[in-house]
This record gives sequence, structure tokens and C-alpha cells, in this order.
Amino acid sequence: MWNLSFGFFGVQIAYSLQSANISRIFATLGADPHQLSFFWILPPLMGMLVQPFIGKWSDRTWCRMGRRKPYLLVGALVAVIVMAFLPNAGSLNFSSRLILGLNGAMWFGLFSLIFLDTSINVAMQPFKMMVSDMVGEEQKAQAYSIQSLLCNAGSLVGYLFPIFFTWIGIANTAPKGMIPPSVVWSFYLGAAILILCVLYTFAKVKEMPPKEYAEFHGIDPVRQEEEKNNEPGLLKLLVHAPRTFWTVGLVQFFCWAAFMYMWTYTNGAVAANCWNTTDPASDGYQAAGNWVGVLFAVQAVGSILWAIVIPKFKSLKFSYVLSLIIGAIGFISVIFIHDKYFLLGSYFLVGAAWAAMLALPFTLLTNSLSGEHLGSYLGLFNCTICLPQIVAAALGGVVLRMVGNSQAGMLVLAGILLLCGSAAVSLIKGKK
Repeated sequence: MWNLSFGFFGVQIAYSLQSANISRIFATLGADPHQLSFFWILPPLMGMLVQPFIGKWSDRTWCRMGRRKPYLLVGALVAVIVMAFLPNAGSLNFSSRLILGLNGAMWFGLFSLIFLDTSINVAMQPFKMMVSDMVGEEQKAQAYSIQSLLCNAGSLVGYLFPIFFTWIGIANTAPKGMIPPSVVWSFYLGAAILILCVLYTFAKVKEMPPKEYAEFHGIDPVRQEEEKNNEPGLLKLLVHAPRTFWTVGLVQFFCWAAFMYMWTYTNGAVAANCWNTTDPASDGYQAAGNWVGVLFAVQAVGSILWAIVIPKFKSLKFSYVLSLIIGAIGFISVIFIHDKYFLLGSYFLVGAAWAAMLALPFTLLTNSLSGEHLGSYLGLFNCTICLPQIVAAALGGVVLRMVGNSQAGMLVLAGILLLCGSAAVSLIKGKK
């Protein structure tokens, strides 16, 4: 189970670098706070379009390298290439002329972000599928908790990279419109660790051949061959998806919208509340950017510890509700805090919600599925992660005005969304 998910450690370093630094990067390149959520729309949109097909194609892929592993490797390689270019967007001498309100560096960064998020999703999804493929139902909660543990350990490392590089003497500021070297080197090191971790899982894990897979999941080979020749499309699978797919998906909608606002507005909220600045070129704003990495790292520590606790609950639903309520308290408390050290407690609480979001939805869903079309359903289920991010990002600028242009107010809204998610858990009909 450790080998199955070890590469997730590297993938999550890349994802945490993206989530903690993208708003900082685009603000540094010249984006207005009301534009920030715009940059978060296309990445999840690409994920929503790509993931169902990755799941469907990998369900039908049986080759010498494996079933899911080829997609894992390709996604990681593309992510490494993009991570080398994205943080250099401000240094490539693009035109400063605005096109649709964005300068050349922001357009380059936007398209790089699309490819980065897509490739990370392509690399991330096979890990979830391999657990479903190769772990029995009675051990899935443990397997996904291990994956959550490694995921959050990767987050912890990625979030701390910028402040670590600043601590060893690499500059944390740069000329206007350029990304600080501390962030650039964070992406470089993250890319190196990503590919090494993925190669480890690629080498250590041997996926089941078709016959063994059918026996393990209790699939009739004759029926499997018939369905292979008359395979249902994604739309038909969606229509016949189990109830759990939709009820867990509703909870996912509230949760991922909340975390989209966290990733988008934490930097601005911390800079305004604790450093009393909204100027991206100021030392205070960049220092706040480093502190956001520390806050997200504390969130990861909270997630790691809570991921160990989750399997000890007899009821998955109860642990789900409790986790989201704890996270909501963390989000809402941010608006009242003006000391950067007190914020550590807030984000520690947010970690409980993140741990539950990583482990419990996939446990609840895969326990309601047979071994057939697992990849396709997990790919479709990824839409419950991407769609709420798209909706939240599309409405971000409007909602920001509604809360008085307070980026801390957006985090209060994130807490309210988590409370809505905890209420929606009651609709799930799951197993203990």
C-alpha cells in the first residue's frame, strides 16, 4: 500500500507549489485581486475534460508497463517540463501590452498553469485507481489514509520550499513583474522530487494482469468480454452511477469550492491582516507569501495527524461531518486574527477537513462500485472536484465585491461552504 501511493508524495509537492504560489505569481505579474480567481478557472476545466477519458482509456489499457502506470509516467514528465518554465514567466521579456486585460507574461503563465494542472491530474488520478484496483474493500480506508498521509507529507514539503530557500539566503524579492528566485528554485526542486518519486512507484508496483484482476474483483470473464465488445459510453455510465456517486459528489461541491477560495485569497488576506499591505511589489506582500506556505504546511501537519485518526472512527459519515465542521471553524476564525502566529491554529484546524476530503470520498465511492469501470467512474468522479472549483473561480470576482473586497471575508465564506458540506453528508448512504 505504501509503494502504491509513494509517487503521490512527489505529485503533491508539485500540486502544493501550484496551490500556494499561483495567486502570488499572478499578483506579482500584475494581476488585479478581482482577476485572481479567473486564473483558476481553466485548470480545473481541463481536469474535468481530461480525467473521465483517462479513467476510461486506462480501464482498457493492458500492456507490459501496466494498466494505470503509463498515464502516471506521461503526466509526471509533462508536469516536470512545465514546472521549469512557469516560474520564469516574468523573465522571458514578453510584451507588456494588455490583451483582454492581461499582459504577455500573464498569458504565458495562464497557459503554463493549464498544462501544469492537467498533467498533475493525469499523474494523480492513476494512484487513486491503483488503490481501487489492487486493495480489498476491507483495507481501502487504510490504503486511502496512507495515500492521504503521503499526500499531506508532500504538501508539507512543497509549502515550505519558498521560506526554506529564503532562509538559506536566496532572494525573496525581485524587480517589478518578475518572480522571486526563492519561488523559482522551489519549482525546480519540486520537479526533481516529483519525477524521482513517480519512478519509484513505477518500478516497485506490478499491476495485475486481466485474469488475476477479474478473479480479485469477482468479475465473470465471459461477461467482461461481452461488455468489452459492447462497452457503455461515459454518459451511460453517468446515468447508471450509484446513488453514492451523486451524494458524495454534492458534499465534494461545497468542499472544493471552499478550498478554491482558500488557495485564491489566503495570500491577500494574510498580507492585509498581518502585514497591512495590498501591494504585491512590497516586501510585506512577499513575506506574507512565504508565510502562506508555512500556514499551508501547518494545514498539512493537521491533515497528517487527522488522517491517522480517521480510520479509528466506526462511522465514516460521522468522521466526515466532524472533519468538515472543524475545518469550517478554522476558516471563519481567520477574519478575526491579525497576528501571523495565531493563524497557525486556524490552518491546523483546516487540515482536518482536507484529510477527510482526500480519503473519505474515494472510500465511500469505491465501496459502492464493482471492479468493472472503476477507472471510468473515478475519472467521472473527478468532475466533482473540478466543477465546484470552476464555479467558485467564475464567481470569485463578483463575490469578492459582495463581501466588501475583503479577501479575509472570502475565507469566512469558505467556512460556510464547509458547514453546508457537513450537512450534505447526511444524504450519503454508506457502510461503516
